[in-house]
Amino acid sequence: MSNAALSLTHTLREAARHGEQAVLLCSFQKEESVLVDELLRLDQGTADAVRIVTIDTGVLFEETLQTWRAFEERFGVKIEVQDASNGGGGTGTPWSGPEHCCSDAKVAALERALAGVEGWITGIRREQGPTRAKTELIERDEKRGLWKYNPLAHWSDKDLWQRIHERDLPYNPLHDQGYESIGCAPCTQPGSGREGRWAGTDKTECGIHEHA
Repeated sequence: MSNAALSLTHTLREAARHGEQAVLLCSFQKEESVLVDELLRLDQGTADAVRIVTIDTGVLFEETLQTWRAFEERFGVKIEVQDASNGGGGTGTPWSGPEHCCSDAKVAALERALAGVEGWITGIRREQGPTRAKTELIERDEKRGLWKYNPLAHWSDKDLWQRIHERDLPYNPLHDQGYESIGCAPCTQPGSGREGRWAGTDKTECGIHEHA
């Protein structure tokens, strides 16, 4: 087993110790295909307690919604939803660009998902870009007073695709259309790394991982 695979399993096992006080944040990208699969291969009693949460902005790609259904069918999990759509997010502002969504509605939904928890699991990888290049497997989120687990920190795109194909895991078909990073439909274009996110702007993060 490779060092990357070992770090994934070990870090997830540490996160799962929190049981119901742990949240896996799921955006139905290739990273979550690997994370959810590996989580459910841990001791069943431990893995089942971890909450899998997605933030629904109301403007997700249809392909992302299809992947959501595929996850529930393949893995037999129920995805907990935090509503960040216009109205549900409470902003009352139309989704017309990143200045009206990411910084407010998505972060507010995240805070609701993490209320009272001890740790959260992310799909952050160092390879994704300069703002994430120093990501550690386990970090302390001092702002929220909890542990942040990044089991894929040392994984490459090649590692992810090898695992997905080896285990025939469901994945977002937009990845086959040149979308390496997938967010909301209005603000995401095909691109390598995170170049397709908020294309044409200086924005690189939605606020969820502001210290990543």
